[in-house]
Amino acid sequence: MRILLIGGTGLIGSAIRARLSADGHECVLVSRHPAVVSDTRHFIADVARTTDASKWKGLLAGVDAVVNAAGALQGQDMQAVHVAGSAALYAACESAGIRRVILFSAIGSNRDARSDFSRTKADGEAALMATNLDWVVLRPSVVVGRPAYGGSALLRGLASLPVLPVMPHTAAIQPVHLDDVVETVVFFLRSGAPSRVALDLAGPERMAFSEAVALFRSWLRWRPAYRLDLPAWVASAAYRAGDAAQMLGWATPINSTAQAEMRHGATGDAEPWRRTTGLRPRDIEGALAREPASVQERWFAQLYVLKPLIFGVFGLFWIGTGIISLGPGWEIGMSLLREGRLPENVAALTVVAGALADIAIGLAILWRPLSLYGLWAALIISLSYAVIGTALVPRLWADPLGPMLKIWPVIMLNLVAMAIREDR
Repeated sequence: MRILLIGGTGLIGSAIRARLSADGHECVLVSRHPAVVSDTRHFIADVARTTDASKWKGLLAGVDAVVNAAGALQGQDMQAVHVAGSAALYAACESAGIRRVILFSAIGSNRDARSDFSRTKADGEAALMATNLDWVVLRPSVVVGRPAYGGSALLRGLASLPVLPVMPHTAAIQPVHLDDVVETVVFFLRSGAPSRVALDLAGPERMAFSEAVALFRSWLRWRPAYRLDLPAWVASAAYRAGDAAQMLGWATPINSTAQAEMRHGATGDAEPWRRTTGLRPRDIEGALAREPASVQERWFAQLYVLKPLIFGVFGLFWIGTGIISLGPGWEIGMSLLREGRLPENVAALTVVAGALADIAIGLAILWRPLSLYGLWAALIISLSYAVIGTALVPRLWADPLGPMLKIWPVIMLNLVAMAIREDR
């Protein structure tokens, strides 16, 4: 079969592609993000901007079935992705004679619209159900597996903390294993599989979010963490911080949308899923026990919670140095350049240019679309400062405060930030 896989580079989409390709199927990927996937055709397209059915026509040539795993988060156009763009895809499928369409929605979206995310997911389901296609709607709970992204990555990150922050007003979840999700897609792509069904994909055990974190902490071979119940105002501040990070282009599972979703939890009735497919969903604790955590998993968990601090502190560091150079540190900078025998006007111009460059670099690091450019600029300027400082004021190498020696830890932090910048 040839399957068009929308959102083919995400957590679920990547796992589906790998399994279908291993089974001998041909996958055609569509995603907003470029990716190098051998032996697989990949088209870069934004579902939010593909709201005309005619734009899907070329992608559907020769396709036997469609799996729509596209999803938008807070800060993105959820209405366009979940409803308008997806509806255009379904209309194109009807025109092309493609019958089988599998849509990934979200558990609980059919019960109440607790956020724009849930509302648009429900509207997207309705758009598919209104067609004459052989549709299948899958509503997974929190998906966990060996790879991690979003909520599953958050579980690991929180598990690395010696103190477990417990958010108030959070309901239970039923984590589902990624392999079970993939097996379900494989089942519904088979000839003669049922259609026009909507199923909750929920694991066999209900647990509090903090219990899921404790489960991952045990898997990562750390001692139980001290439980700290956060006051509502602290939790609210954390969600708002996540909103601010998203405004700067960073994907974060902690935001006001997540707050609304967590109040209602992620549970559902898994019996229709088991009855329809014959699958027996994996017990998460048992599944984790069968795949012991490696040192790489422990590294990821710790770096996950350090990543926002690394980029936040590093960006503010560069902004701060620029502001100080233009303010209270002006005379210090000028005196060093005078010591290097630069003319007064050249020294002043150098201090101003360096300060403005530092501020620009800091802002670029904080803004996700420009962060890589900011990090490269920071690396180049740090090395330039080392060379210029050595040439103009070599005694700084012997200064007990180590201004020249401290450049190298900054460079190393720069390299760490570049190494962990990618989200997928």
